[in-house]
Amino acid sequence: MDILLVDGYNIIGAWAELRALKEKDLPAARDRLVEMMADYQAFTGYRVIIVFDAHYVKGTEKKYHNFKIETIFTKENESADERIEKLAIQLNNRKTQIHVATSDFTEQWSIFGQGALRKSARELFIEVQGIDNKIEKSVQKIQEQRPLTKIRLSSEVAEIFEKWRRGEH
Repeated sequence: MDILLVDGYNIIGAWAELRALKEKDLPAARDRLVEMMADYQAFTGYRVIIVFDAHYVKGTEKKYHNFKIETIFTKENESADERIEKLAIQLNNRKTQIHVATSDFTEQWSIFGQGALRKSARELFIEVQGIDNKIEKSVQKIQEQRPLTKIRLSSEVAEIFEKWRRGEH
């Protein structure tokens, strides 16, 4: 099984769309990241866990499940980096490959030393764009293959069919 651990605020800060959204509405930027990762999860089959630092959301640790995405807000005084490192150690086994999405250089090396594969924010963005394009092409192909739901009929033919439907001859 493949698991993708995402440093949420790092990715939001690195992707132009999310960074612009964050300036206006941080919760909306988080929600948009979750939506994007839901498409990623559905396409790749990866288990996706997004970790956000607690300093934007005060209180105890919180976990949510939206779509099939696990979202974790760390407890106070715990950084997303620390939590990602703990998760990478906990989840690592012979049957699991851990991937960590962050552009934090220190975090990348720390994770790499634990056997996880690193993915920069840019690499993940390119991958997400590619997946979006594949999904769009797939939907377009399905729509092209689907027969038209309505056949245009003249009013006379429609009237004949309606009489047949009612059992009138």
